[in-house]
Amino acid sequence: MKKIIAFIGALIIGQVLLAQATLPLSWNFATSTLPDGWSEDNVNTASTPYYTGSGNPAPAYKLDATGDILTVHVATTPGTFGYDIIGNSFSGGTFQVEESVDGTTWTQLHTFTAPTGSYTHFNETPNTASRYFRFYYQQKVSGNVGIDNVTIAAGISTAQEMLVSYNASTVVNGSTIFFSSPSNITTQVALDVQNLGLADLNLNTATITGPAAAEYSVTSSMPMTIAGQSNSSLNIDFTPTADGSHQAVLSIENDDVNANPYIINLYGIGGSYATEPTASATSLSFGTPKSYRINATFTPSDADGFIVLRRDGSAVTDSPVDGTAYDKGDMIGSSQVAAIGDISAFSPSYILANSQYHFSVFAYNGEGQYINYRTSDPLTGSATSAGTMVGASYYSGINPNANTFVTDLHNLINTHDIQFYSNYGQLMVERFFARDTSDNQRVITCSYSGLNEVYAQPFDWTTNDFAREHTFPQSWMPTVNDANFQSRPEYSDYHMIVPANQNNVNSIRSNYPLGVVVTPQYSYMGCKLGTDANGNKVFEPRDSFKGDAARCMLYQSICYTGVAYSGAPNTDCTYGGSWSLPSAINNTTIPYGQDQYILKAWHYADPIDNFEISRNDFVDSLQGNRNPFIDNPNYVCYIDFSNMSYILNPTFPCNTVAVNEVENNSSEFMIAPNPSEGVFNLILNAKQHHNAVIKIYDQTGRAIYTKNAMMNSGVNSIPVDITELPSGVYVMDITSDHYRVSDKLIIH
Repeated sequence: MKKIIAFIGALIIGQVLLAQATLPLSWNFATSTLPDGWSEDNVNTASTPYYTGSGNPAPAYKLDATGDILTVHVATTPGTFGYDIIGNSFSGGTFQVEESVDGTTWTQLHTFTAPTGSYTHFNETPNTASRYFRFYYQQKVSGNVGIDNVTIAAGISTAQEMLVSYNASTVVNGSTIFFSSPSNITTQVALDVQNLGLADLNLNTATITGPAAAEYSVTSSMPMTIAGQSNSSLNIDFTPTADGSHQAVLSIENDDVNANPYIINLYGIGGSYATEPTASATSLSFGTPKSYRINATFTPSDADGFIVLRRDGSAVTDSPVDGTAYDKGDMIGSSQVAAIGDISAFSPSYILANSQYHFSVFAYNGEGQYINYRTSDPLTGSATSAGTMVGASYYSGINPNANTFVTDLHNLINTHDIQFYSNYGQLMVERFFARDTSDNQRVITCSYSGLNEVYAQPFDWTTNDFAREHTFPQSWMPTVNDANFQSRPEYSDYHMIVPANQNNVNSIRSNYPLGVVVTPQYSYMGCKLGTDANGNKVFEPRDSFKGDAARCMLYQSICYTGVAYSGAPNTDCTYGGSWSLPSAINNTTIPYGQDQYILKAWHYADPIDNFEISRNDFVDSLQGNRNPFIDNPNYVCYIDFSNMSYILNPTFPCNTVAVNEVENNSSEFMIAPNPSEGVFNLILNAKQHHNAVIKIYDQTGRAIYTKNAMMNSGVNSIPVDITELPSGVYVMDITSDHYRVSDKLIIH
C-alpha cells in the first residue's frame, strides 16, 4: 500500500510502492513487517517461517520446514552480500543461500549441511547481474535455521544503470507515486534520473499513456544522455481538470538492459481527495468459524484498497473519515480496524469462543491525506465463533465412576505432539494471546497480574520483560534432573505455560505455591506475595486468573503422572505419588507444598470462560491433546492430587475444604465467585461454633447489607443475594468475638 512521505508547496508527493529493495540494504528483523522487496514463502503450511525472541541481537528470522524461503529482490547492482546464520538442533538437512538474475533460475552462493549452533557471519560476492537473493530450507531432517543482520552493499556496474528518485525518495521501476495540485492549476513533478553505472545512460523517449494522459506532459527535452555516476532532471507538468483521481503511466525508454522501459505509475490528485470508489465490495463470507479463529473473504470492487472495521457483540455503526489514514488496531468510535490494504480476505486477532463479531468493509481510493472512503453502503456481515471444539468421541472411553479413571484420563491426554518451548512466542503469543492496538502495535496481558504490555511486532521476551511462565514450576517436576529435561514434553507443554511479566511478577512468584495471601509482603497490580493463614509464604494471582492457574497445574499432574524418566530423582520435592502436587518443595526454604484444595476452590470460584475454552482448543490444534478439567470441570473432584489416587463418589463442587481453619484473631475466607452478578457464597472454615455479623459497605463507607450468621465448627457456606445493588466495588466485612476479616467484593 502507498503512504504519504513528503509535502512540497501545492504539490504533495506520496510514498512509492516499492517492488524492489534499494541498495545499500540492511535489515535486522526488528519489525515483523517485510520491507519493500522482501517476500516469504512456505510449501509446508503447517509450519511457517517466523520471527523469534532470540537473535544477534534479538529478534531474528527462523525457517523451520522444508520449502521455507525468504527472498529479497533488489533494484540495482549488488555488492557484498552479508548475513548471520545459526543452526538450532540442525541435523541431516540442507539449507542454501542462492542468487538469481531473473528470479527463476537460481545459483548457489553457499550450502549449509551443518550450520553452527551460534550466530556466524558470512560474506558472499554475488554476480553483479543478480537481482534476487534467497534463503532456502531445501530439506529439513531436524532443527531450524535462524537468519539475522542481512546486508547487501551497493555495487557499481560497468554498464549504464538507471534509478529514479523523487525528492530524495527512490522510485523503483514499476512503482507508483502520489501527488496533488489544485484543479486547473499546473504543477511540475520533477523526477531525478540517476545513472549509477560507469557507461553513459541514454534516455530515448518519455511517453505518458493511460486514462488521464491528456492532463500530463513531459517538458524536458528528449532524448537525453546522462554520464556515468551522474544525474539529470526529467520534468512533468500535471494539470488536473477536476477534483479527484487522475492516473497515467510514464514509460521511459532507455539502454539499461535491466530497466527498459522504466515504468512509473502517476497518481495525481486534483484538489484534496482521490475519487471516491464507485462501488463497495460484495459477497462477504466466513469459513467455518473456530473458537479461536474466524477467516473471512470478500469480492473486491474497483478500488485502491479496503478497510475492515470490527465490533464485538453488536453491529458496526462507525465510519472512517476522509483524509485520515488508519493503521490496523486503531479505534474509530467503538469499532476497531481489523485489516486495511489491498486485500480480499482478513483474519482478525483475538477471537474468543461463543462470541459474535460484526464487520464492515469500506472501499477507498488514494492514500494518506488524499484517501477517500466510500461510506454510503459498506459491505457488512457477522460471524459467531464456535463453542468448545472438543471431538464428540474424545472422552468416550472415560468413565469417572470407574476405578481406572485416573489412569484412563492420563492415557488419553499424555500422548501428544511436542512443541518447542522457544516457539511459544510465535505460536501462542502472536497467534493467540496478543491483541491489536493503536498505531499498528499489539498488546499482551500478564496472566498473573493483569499488566498490559504494548509492543511493536515482533514480540521479544527480553525487550518486553516477559517470561514463559511454568504455572507448575519446573523445579517441582519429578523429571527436572533428567539430562534431556528441556527437550521433554512436560517442560514445554503449552497447556501449562502462560505469559507473565518477568521482573515484577514471575521472579517474585519464583517456585512458591499458589495460595491465599493474608499478610501481603509484596504486591503488583492484581497479584501478591505473602503469608497465608498458616504463616507459609505463597503467591496469589489476580482473581480472574485463579481458576485458570489451578486448571493449568492440575492438568500437569494428571498428564504426566506415572511418566518414567532417567537420571536422579528430584529430591528437592516430597511427593505423595507420581507427579502429585508436592507436599514439601524444599526441606529448608519451602518445607510445605501446594494445597490441592486451594486449587479446587479456585477452580469453582473462577469458572471456565470463553477465553479458556479458546485457549484449550488452540493448544489442542498444536499439541493434539486437551485439558480435561476445562472440558469436564467436575473431573477434578475424582482425583486426590496429593497422591494421584482415585476418589469414589465425590461431592460437587469439591471445594468446601479449601479454606484454612480460623484460629485466634486471624482468619481466611473466600467469596465465590468474585466478581459475580450479585449472587455468591461466603465460605469460611471456623474452629468453633460462634455467631458472626456479615456486612457489606459501599465506597462511601455506608453499610448497605447486614446479616447475622451462625458459624458451625468446620466449613460454612453462606449464600448471599445482593442482585438489587448496582454494579461496582464493595467491601465485605465479617465480625465475631474471635476475629474480624474483610475483602473486596466486585459486582458486575
